[in-house]
Amino acid sequence: MYPAPPDSPTRPPGSRAAVTAAALAVPSLLLLLLVALEWRPLLSLDGDIARTTHRWAVDDPATTRVSRILTDWVWDPWTMRALTAVVVIWLVVRGARLLALWVAGACLTGSVVQQGLKAAVDRPRPVWPDPVDSAHYAAFPSGHAMTAALVCGLLLWLLRVHGAGPALWRTGLGLAAVSVAGVGLTRIWLGVHWPSDVVGGWLLGALTVALTVATYAYGPGRHTTENTHDTHDTDGTG
Repeated sequence: MYPAPPDSPTRPPGSRAAVTAAALAVPSLLLLLLVALEWRPLLSLDGDIARTTHRWAVDDPATTRVSRILTDWVWDPWTMRALTAVVVIWLVVRGARLLALWVAGACLTGSVVQQGLKAAVDRPRPVWPDPVDSAHYAAFPSGHAMTAALVCGLLLWLLRVHGAGPALWRTGLGLAAVSVAGVGLTRIWLGVHWPSDVVGGWLLGALTVALTVATYAYGPGRHTTENTHDTHDTDGTG
């Protein structure tokens, strides 16, 4: 039996992205509720992990310095947004204006959701007598973790849409995995976020990507891939 073609009614464009979004929405909402309601077992686990990693950070200043460089410069949300802006401009120059609009809109939506949840939940950050770093605003969700997951996810989607070869795809996937995992670990190591803040950021960033892919594929992307590779799924997951 041969698999159904990309535009087959049995597998409409964006279907997998929509399923992924639904799957990500459940743990995202559950974690949000547990944090907002200050569920004691979660707070206890957060505290145990945070105290342990903070002790390590104090005892290992070299790793702490590297973590600060990575989190403040390489994986900073503004660095990620600048990278997205470059990609959006590149898409516009190539004539893929609708796709550029979708990517820019996703980043803007992610920032609004992130700041809105921070204000609504208003979770205090960890406080230490001997801090190794500092951060402002509320803790949940981690803006670094959410922005990294969102931007890296969007860039991987664009690689799929434009038919990236195996070598480029594996390189992009590897860099994305290191960036998303790395920025989350640095935030915990530096003691400016609880572990659940980071997990929440990852989930919400991935959810925003899935919703972006699904809305593009079910909307204008269902009939066009911005004149790129017609043999690839318009949801970028094939």
